[in-house]
Amino acid sequence: MLKERSQLTTEKRNPLSADIDRLSTRQIVALISDEDRKVAPAVARERSRITAGVDIIVEAFHRGGRLFYVGAGTSGRLGVLDASECPPTFGTSPALVQGIIAGGRRALLRSIEGAEDSAAAGAAALRKKRLTPDDVVVGIAACGLTPFVNGAVQHAGQIGARTIFVTCAPEARGHIRADVIINPVVGPEIVTGSTRMKAGTATKLVLNALTTAAMIRVGKVYGNLMVDLKASNRKLRDRAERIVREVTGVSRPRARLLLAKAQGSTKTAILMHWRRLSCKEASRLLNQCGGSLRRACK
Repeated sequence: MLKERSQLTTEKRNPLSADIDRLSTRQIVALISDEDRKVAPAVARERSRITAGVDIIVEAFHRGGRLFYVGAGTSGRLGVLDASECPPTFGTSPALVQGIIAGGRRALLRSIEGAEDSAAAGAAALRKKRLTPDDVVVGIAACGLTPFVNGAVQHAGQIGARTIFVTCAPEARGHIRADVIINPVVGPEIVTGSTRMKAGTATKLVLNALTTAAMIRVGKVYGNLMVDLKASNRKLRDRAERIVREVTGVSRPRARLLLAKAQGSTKTAILMHWRRLSCKEASRLLNQCGGSLRRACK
């Protein structure tokens, strides 16, 4: 294990911002923007490893497994954020994708120093979730060395669960034990060590790709429409109506009626219209097709 964190890219000083405190506001913003442009290409260079990660997650979902994000600080908050967006976007159970952050719920709102320093605590957090070999664990640590995260990933590997690790420090790769290591190298931060910046942005893009691509592969999207969304508020009810109209060509009143008969299920409403089925019949057909509207419509 690396003993000197100053060796890490994520901890090095950025020569371009060495005198940033002497710049004007416009110059500071321009420098931050210029550095941010390095993020997307760095993530793009990891496409093959992101693809491998997505395939692992899809396999886990098909086995009835779950996805766990494990992180500390910014990394942990990003994992919790991505997990929390899956139910309203893709209609998943909150249990399917879960975020674990060192320090627990309190750490979402304020920093809890020291919470990330225990590898045993990371393993214990997964034991509490009753992790199984069917599950997949994504460790998130910009520096790659966070004990809480590495402890969780090591525990997952020991019980036979598949593991993915997201880090922005190339120096840490040799010390990480995971099935797939996704390593977007974005370089030193504008403010030395402030990995909530470029590293955080790169991590968000990777997590977006992992869950979005996986949900598409398991049939949660039709075309580019989120047909499995849960219409839990006015905005989402309006979106559900627009999706039904977009796919079927029916009027808004008809779309609203279909959704009511389908008990709010967008996919069921669409299938009821296309195949002239009852709600029960459409639901049964979707289940037979693994929830895929594309397959059910053939």
